[in-house]
Amino acid sequence: MILTRTRSLLTATLFLAGTATAAQAQPQADEGKWTFDVGTGINLSVNGNVNSGAIGTLQGQAAAILPNRYGDVFGTGVEFRFGGGYKLNKDSELRGMFIYQSADADLVRLGDVGPSSLYVQYSDYKSFGLDLGYRHYFPINDDLHLFGEAAMGAAFIDRINAQFAAPQSNLVFTSTDFYDATAAFTWSLSVGAAFRVADQVDLTAQIGLRHVGGLAQVDQLVGTGLEGINNDSARLTFPIVVGARYRFK
Repeated sequence: MILTRTRSLLTATLFLAGTATAAQAQPQADEGKWTFDVGTGINLSVNGNVNSGAIGTLQGQAAAILPNRYGDVFGTGVEFRFGGGYKLNKDSELRGMFIYQSADADLVRLGDVGPSSLYVQYSDYKSFGLDLGYRHYFPINDDLHLFGEAAMGAAFIDRINAQFAAPQSNLVFTSTDFYDATAAFTWSLSVGAAFRVADQVDLTAQIGLRHVGGLAQVDQLVGTGLEGINNDSARLTFPIVVGARYRFK
């Protein structure tokens, strides 16, 4: 009798132990390495000039050019992101994100030419880039994870044209190539949070800094004294992005 009960207890114990082990192993077996992300947000300009200041000649007249910041010309742009990540372990992953940015240009005062104020209408700012980086998560609980991220990559920026007008000088002319199309180096740092809303879906929010290198200069102002207005065209922005993250099984 004792032997029978011992065998039954041992069998039940082994069964329960096997069931518990399988239950613990199941989530790990189902947990995949890959994630997919989408997001959208705004880009607040921190610094950087679309054009720098200079003194020289333009259209045969003396000209004084004032610096114009990205924020003054393009305001707050929008961006869209999509990409994914590969988990190195439960708290870190390698990431690749495609980033499209767009901002509408406003008419701004560029300076003076001859007796007249000089105004410029730039074409819109558009870029498409790829950032590769590393993200580390800091679990707060099962549903909330904070994270920090660093990335670098390249952004391909469309050519920027400009139309100039000096009303008192009865002068209107166009520069169809104020900046050439550019491939610029980028880097970014950001922090954020991921909040689980479903078994495989997180809502994400992040803020940070993103630097885009200078634009390609053109030679049309050589010999006018205004060559320097194309200098220092790198920009730093403060992206605020919200999105969703899907974890594959």
